[in-house]
Amino acid sequence: MTTVPSLRPWRPTDASVLLTASADPELARQLGGRTFDDETAASAFIAATYRFDGHARNWAVVDDGVLVGNVGVTAIEHTHGTAWISYWLTAEARGRGLATRALVTAADDAFGLGLHRLELGHRTNNPASCAVATRAGFRAEGVERDKLRYGDERFDVETHARLATDPAPDVTGLRSVVSDV
Repeated sequence: MTTVPSLRPWRPTDASVLLTASADPELARQLGGRTFDDETAASAFIAATYRFDGHARNWAVVDDGVLVGNVGVTAIEHTHGTAWISYWLTAEARGRGLATRALVTAADDAFGLGLHRLELGHRTNNPASCAVATRAGFRAEGVERDKLRYGDERFDVETHARLATDPAPDVTGLRSVVSDV
């Protein structure tokens, strides 16, 4: 039986998935270069980083019962109604529209909290991430030169933003489950 793709908060028991995902060099970059020695370290990262509270809402992307990624709304700033949003998927889950649908769902949730502006950035050498952002209604705003450094290499980052007042993209979001928060 196939289940509908959904979003839910991360759990400590998701450590094995994060441990495996972090072995992918591309995802290790997204995790700030982190790799984990064991499930205990991955679980500690989940507890410290993939929070679900008033300052961050990190969603596990689940497809057919399998955790395949993350979409996070972080640096939530209520005075100005802003936040930073990011996303990643395992290699096996890419190319099926899940990242776009997850991003739309997380953005809708953030706007439902009263936020007004959501920002994200992607390396300019990552056209797939740019396509996800664009399809999810995030408009490109400019390039920040040499913003990121991975090892000895620096990368330009294109910044995108979506406002609560922007037209909603024509994308069906994912089901979100917050019953275990």
